[in-house]
Amino acid sequence: MELLHAINEKIVTEELVLNSHSFNTHQRSSFTYLSQKETIERGLTILHFAKDKKIEYKTFDTYGSKEEVVEFLATLSTMLMANSKIAILAHDSAAASLVGFEKQLFDLGLIQLSSLKGRQAYIMHNLNGIITEQVDDNSITKTLDVPTITESEIVYFPKETFEFTPNINRFIAHAGGEVNGIKSTNSKNALDENYKKGFRIFELDIIETSDGKLVAAHDWNMWARFTDYTGTLPPTHAQFMKQKIYGDYITMDMEGINAWFKKHPDATLVTDKVNDPIAFAEAFIDNDRLIMELFSVMAVEKASEHGIHAMMSQEPLMAIKDDKTNFLKVNNVKYVALSRRIITSQKKLMLQLKEAGIKVYVYNVNFDPGKDEKYVHDNEFGLIYGMYADKWISDMSFTSASKL
Repeated sequence: MELLHAINEKIVTEELVLNSHSFNTHQRSSFTYLSQKETIERGLTILHFAKDKKIEYKTFDTYGSKEEVVEFLATLSTMLMANSKIAILAHDSAAASLVGFEKQLFDLGLIQLSSLKGRQAYIMHNLNGIITEQVDDNSITKTLDVPTITESEIVYFPKETFEFTPNINRFIAHAGGEVNGIKSTNSKNALDENYKKGFRIFELDIIETSDGKLVAAHDWNMWARFTDYTGTLPPTHAQFMKQKIYGDYITMDMEGINAWFKKHPDATLVTDKVNDPIAFAEAFIDNDRLIMELFSVMAVEKASEHGIHAMMSQEPLMAIKDDKTNFLKVNNVKYVALSRRIITSQKKLMLQLKEAGIKVYVYNVNFDPGKDEKYVHDNEFGLIYGMYADKWISDMSFTSASKL
């Protein structure tokens, strides 16, 4: 649940824009209110116009969880009985787990929702006191005027918070961190600048040149744009080393990476892109200060066998059908990298990982409007352990780094 800021007292109505997209469109569903856009997760999201001119909302994963369908129906029934002003919108494949609940939905007056197909867009609202529904195979955009403020005292979705102990190791400088307002440079300058600001854990994207040398760059097309390089991609190692990012920032090969981490003995490297733990660990200066994000079960198991610190990526973790936490424990995996976009729908897993002492770091920070470093720190820390951050914020000024 999230509360948006209060409407000005003088405003009688305010525009609400609902965007529902089915799975087929590959677009994010969202709503916009008071110029603030909020993207939503898979399933059905209920928006409630609460007292003091605020919106609260919650997403129920009606694709993957029958339990959440039951909760959705119970909450919705209570809201409608109380004549609460609400709206509902679907994202992705919202109807899969609604099978078997058609009569309950029909009895609540949600006729079209009761027969919703798996990959359809859906919007409902009762802001004028009448339930209005709309269905489309692809997308729906609806603009509504929110009527005069409700005086309902009910809060359906109280904000949930989780305690956490401040620690600088909750923050990973994404691609070296932002330097002079520029993200994803993977440059020596970014490491230098963000080390001064306080970061002690640094992520670098590791890819290969055409002659098989490991270097730091997000991908070759981005690197070519950053450097105005017009030659064949991938470049040779020699060609890579001749270029500077935006003409100013120094690129790094393994020699440069090792030199920097040797000079900064309290810094830890987190790798991305590379999926050969043994080869990279042999090339890096200090495996005690190395954590490798890995992208297959085989790579994680190989890292475990050789005592390399692994951070399991989202796709292989979510593909595990058996007990995910047990797999991580058996392979001595202490870190997981996940998109912050899934943590709400995967709350049970987040709590299991937390209980097991496995640290979840989220990426996709700054990908959605308003979901920056401070938002993640204030609203999602505790449920997750830390984040990949582009920039340093004041709330990150904690005690010096401790052992990961």
